[in-house]
Amino acid sequence: MELKATALSVDGGIGLITLNRPQRMNAWTGRMHTEYRHCLKVLDDDPAVGAIVVTGAGRGFCVGGDAEALSGHARKGGYDPGTPETLARPGYGVDARFDASFAYQFGLTKPILAAMNGPAAGVGLALACFADLRFAAAGAKFTTAHGKLNLPAEYGLSWLLPRMLGLTRANELLLSSRAFTAEEALALGLVNEVLPAGDVLPRTLEYARDLLATVSPNSLRQTRWQIYRDLHASVEESVSASEQLLDEMMKEPDYAEGVRAFLEKRPPEWGSQ
Repeated sequence: MELKATALSVDGGIGLITLNRPQRMNAWTGRMHTEYRHCLKVLDDDPAVGAIVVTGAGRGFCVGGDAEALSGHARKGGYDPGTPETLARPGYGVDARFDASFAYQFGLTKPILAAMNGPAAGVGLALACFADLRFAAAGAKFTTAHGKLNLPAEYGLSWLLPRMLGLTRANELLLSSRAFTAEEALALGLVNEVLPAGDVLPRTLEYARDLLATVSPNSLRQTRWQIYRDLHASVEESVSASEQLLDEMMKEPDYAEGVRAFLEKRPPEWGSQ
């Protein structure tokens, strides 16, 4: 696929997806949605890639739906996604509960980290929230946005934010659609770190590299799936599933390697993907 609204690169086992409409602060379009899914599928299928980072070109991460597209929806009297009938399906098939827009990120086999280099709103905020970890630029402004447009909370934010922040704090952001800063997002627990804008992507890449160096690929994969499955499950289901995984994963070569590396006080040399 020819990439016009995104850019894709791989370096040192890290796949980087850049939302690439800097002149529009990376506002979301059907073309970007189509390319984003394609890029995720390419990276998730690549055995040389161990983690995925998504960021924005220029000064913004993603300021939500493109204003021209929003006007087009109004003229047409309804929502037009602007995407082809057939889209890439990254993460699909792992759990039926993940088989939906953006929720498919839960089904990826590799961790995804959001380098929020600037403002994020609406669908842009949802995209980042479906990532596993978020690193944000100091002073960047975020908003759920939908209430100012007579829209519902977008793409699962009404499911995500109460689980991430607690009901009271999530309700305040969802019902008001107000803007809040990266610093407030850190205090709320929405982002992991706040850094100067120029340091956000390097720090996110550094964190991803450290994950790959210290944690086995299958542990990353299975732990992600445990987390997101357990959000839908009972504690009994969580414990039972973890016991089954313990039995299976302790038979893998990377378990023996992890033990040896721990005893020998050296970095592990993971063999699996």
